[in-house]
Amino acid sequence: MKRRAATRREHVRFCEVEGWRQVQSARDRTNKHHITFELPLDDGRILRTRISRPPNNETYGKALWSHILRDQLCVTQGEFWSCVDDGNVPVRATTSPAPPSAALPAGLAHQLVHILQLSSAEVAQLSLAEALDLMNDHWANSGE
Repeated sequence: MKRRAATRREHVRFCEVEGWRQVQSARDRTNKHHITFELPLDDGRILRTRISRPPNNETYGKALWSHILRDQLCVTQGEFWSCVDDGNVPVRATTSPAPPSAALPAGLAHQLVHILQLSSAEVAQLSLAEALDLMNDHWANSGE
């Protein structure tokens, strides 16, 4: 699908349609050379893009535009134009990957294997509370 060259004005329109927030400089002043937008994502990243002033019909070069799409906006050409032309907001991942299951502390796992003689597979199935209960029972009932 061949697309027209993107303009600064279309870049601003994309940001406005998707709900990017225009930000000020560190000193709460408007930057005279660029308009800066940010978009916080559910996975914790914050996307940031800058548009040279004025946001007119000047087009971007091919290499710069590829960089903006890939590294700043994080969308495909099709998603960009669908947003600009039709108001379709890009679908972004709404959940971050599940964190790995909680592992037992290494010292506790070592004790379960070497003192209670549990297999690694058995230790892997234990919750922290279960592992602590086993070791507490052992220490409470042993003469050591």
